[in-house]
Amino acid sequence: MLHTLADAYRAWAVEEPHRYLLIQGAPVPGYVAPDDTLDRARAVLGPFLTVFADGTPGAQVAAVVAEMTAWLDTDEAVGAWAAEYAPTAAGDTGKSAQALAGAVLAWAQLHGSVGLEAAGQFVGMGHSGATLLGAQTEMPADAFGLE
Repeated sequence: MLHTLADAYRAWAVEEPHRYLLIQGAPVPGYVAPDDTLDRARAVLGPFLTVFADGTPGAQVAAVVAEMTAWLDTDEAVGAWAAEYAPTAAGDTGKSAQALAGAVLAWAQLHGSVGLEAAGQFVGMGHSGATLLGAQTEMPADAFGLE
């Protein structure tokens, strides 16, 4: 499931690089996104919460899980978002934190690989963006014991 989500994210970005780069571009200092924008971003990342909620995070991601636990403790909306997409994590801060950690780590991998490809940075490098993304997707999958 993780690879399917990553592939769909990449497919849209390489078909619509101008939109992807506009959306994922550097934020303007001081800009606060409207609530509906946050809702849309959370909808894109939501399915990743589902994937990671039932994983088993390894020691290499323990610090990220701990930080996500702190985020949950300070932002009620984040907990509601996690519960919406990962019902198995609802009411379980540990499961919610691991789902958030996995989603954020996967997003970072996606953004790096897909963003570079969408910007044309891989042209002439002899590899496919899909191959690179597949390898990068394995990293968070392994870190959370996903199959």
